[in-house]
Amino acid sequence: MKRRDVIKSLTLLPAAGHVFSKNQSLSTGVAGNEFFLNSQSKPMPDLHRDAFVMDGHTHVMSRELILKTDIGQRYPDGTVDLPRAKEGGLDAMFFSVYTPENYYPGRFETKNTFRVVNLALDQIKKNNSVIELALTASDIERIHKKGKIAAFLDLEGGYDLHGDLDLLRALYKLGLRSMQLTAHSTTNAFIDACNDVYTWGGINDHGKAVIREMNDLGMVINVAHASNDAIMQSAAASRHPVIYSHGGFHKIVDHPRCITDEAAKAIAAKGGVIGVHFGSLFNNPKYWAWQKENNPARVQPSPQPETPRILTTQVTTQTIEDVDREFARELPFTFKGTIPDAYWMHVDQLADVIDYGVKLVGEDHIALGSDLDGGPELPREIKDISDYPQITIAMQKLGYSDQRIKKILGLNWLRVIRQVTEGK
Repeated sequence: MKRRDVIKSLTLLPAAGHVFSKNQSLSTGVAGNEFFLNSQSKPMPDLHRDAFVMDGHTHVMSRELILKTDIGQRYPDGTVDLPRAKEGGLDAMFFSVYTPENYYPGRFETKNTFRVVNLALDQIKKNNSVIELALTASDIERIHKKGKIAAFLDLEGGYDLHGDLDLLRALYKLGLRSMQLTAHSTTNAFIDACNDVYTWGGINDHGKAVIREMNDLGMVINVAHASNDAIMQSAAASRHPVIYSHGGFHKIVDHPRCITDEAAKAIAAKGGVIGVHFGSLFNNPKYWAWQKENNPARVQPSPQPETPRILTTQVTTQTIEDVDREFARELPFTFKGTIPDAYWMHVDQLADVIDYGVKLVGEDHIALGSDLDGGPELPREIKDISDYPQITIAMQKLGYSDQRIKKILGLNWLRVIRQVTEGK
C-alpha cells in the first residue's frame, strides 16, 4: 500500500508563547461542565481533562525530516501535530522516531537514526512553549505541571543492524530513553522479528548483551514487532519491566504482529505494559479476514542461516538522498484506502480489545499505543490525535472506574518509566 500526499500548505501555531493546560478552556464549555470543548468543538469528558494522558507510540519526525516541516504547525493531513495533540488532551507521548526498512539495504540505518533523533531534539527545542524533552518519570511530571507535553524519545527501527553497544550509549547520551529491539519488522543480528525470517530462535547472546546494557543505562526495552519467542526471552533476560508499545491480541486477530496471551502474561509478570494499537488490522477480525489475500503475513518459524538476510548483501547504487526521495512518496503515513462499512471498526470495538487485555493481564498492565501517523486504519470516531477523548468515552461506556481509566490513559506508562529510569 502506497502512502502519499506531500504537504503543500501548513498553518502556523496560534498565539506564540502561550501554552494551554487541560484545565484551561480553549472555548466555552457546556452547561454543567459535563464536557470540556476544544477549539474544534469536540467532546472531552471531565475525566479525560483531569487525567494524565500518555500515548505509548506516536510517530513523529519522518515528515519533518523529509518534507522539512514543523510539528508545531497544524497540518492539513496526517494525524499528529502539536496543536491537535493539545486539543486531544495529550500530556505526554513516546515521541517515536522511526528508521524504516528503506534505509537498510544501503546500510544507512545508523546515519538515519542519528539524524532523526537530532531533528527530534531540534523540533522539541523549537517548540519549547508547548513541549519539552523528558528523560525520567519525574521529568514527565515536572513538564506536565507546566501545562506542556512531555516527549519521551523512543526509537522504532534499527539503530544499527549489528547492535553496536557504543552507538547505543551515544544515543542514550543524546536523550533516547526507549528503543524497539527489532529493526522495525526485520530480523537483525540479535533478535527475530515477528514477520521476518526466524534466525535466532528468539534472541541470541548479543541480544542479551543489548538488554543488559539498556538495563544498566536505564532505557525502556520495547519488544513490539518481535517474535513470540523473542518477546518471552527478552522479558526473562531483562532485570526491569519491558513494554510492548503497540499491537493487538493474537486471540482476537491472528496477525503475527499481535501478541499471544502467553507473551502478554510474561510481560505483565515482569511488571511491564502492553499498549493497544488503534488500527483495524490488529483489532478487527472481520477486517483482517477481508485483508488477508492482499496483506500476506510472512512468517518463517523454521531456523534460517545464522546471518540474517538483510546483512548478506548491500546495495551500493543508491545514496541516502535517493532513499529520501523514495521515502517522501509514502508520506504522510496515513491509511488511504477505502473500507466497506461492514469492515470498519468503531471505537467501542477498540474498547472491547482493551477490555480483553484487562481481563487477561489486569488493569495495571494495559495502556494505549495508537501508532498515529504510522498508518493505522482508525476507528470511525477517531480522525486524528485531537479525537483522543473518544477512547475515554468508550471506556466509560464499559463501566470502568475512573481509576482504571486513568491507569490505562497514562499512569501505567508512567509507572514503568519510573521503574526503569529511576529504579523506583
